[in-house]
Amino acid sequence: SSQSKKIARAVFSEKHYNSIIEVITLTDKTFGRYFTGAILDSILVGLVCFIMMQIFGMPYSPLISVFVGVTNIIPFFGPFIGAIPCAFFILLINPMQCLWFVIFIVILQQIDGNIIGPKILGTTTGISEFWVTFSLLLCGGLFGFIGMIIGVPLFAVIYYVIKNLINRKIQERGLPAETALYRNAGSVDPETLEFTELPQEETSKKKKESKPSKKQ
Repeated sequence: SSQSKKIARAVFSEKHYNSIIEVITLTDKTFGRYFTGAILDSILVGLVCFIMMQIFGMPYSPLISVFVGVTNIIPFFGPFIGAIPCAFFILLINPMQCLWFVIFIVILQQIDGNIIGPKILGTTTGISEFWVTFSLLLCGGLFGFIGMIIGVPLFAVIYYVIKNLINRKIQERGLPAETALYRNAGSVDPETLEFTELPQEETSKKKKESKPSKKQ
């Protein structure tokens, strides 16, 4: 780390050096928070699995819960990698309990994959649940298994860098950087460089005028 900083300080200007250090620091924090969130999510899944297996009296509940929780760190395919051999072990002892275990795991993974997981990872990385799911699908399709593991923190870093560049360009033009202010923004006045607001639709008047008269 010290040698890299020394080389970067010798090669790049002060402005570029500060930008590089900022991105590297952000990358380190984002990846660390992401894997912390992934481990927390996996622990939660393992605990829920253990509690439900204890309630239903299923065999090997501590071992299976740990295995399901550890494999849950792998996005998408991890839950199935953990559930298939565990279901096979239960099948050897009690086929009916194996069926209930498979149904429970499917429900648990649907809740975790669509609600709990994106919420935890979105909080730790600073992006919304939508972008968490989007980054997993995008990076998983482009880079396969490795993309699924590093997709969310990598996308969070890229998202942050692009956001800062856009805000910097916007502020250089004397415009506000808050995204919410551009919701109703229309065209730009070439003289004042200010946005014109989009016209509001008068829905109530249009509905009254558009109603056809009914003839008996």
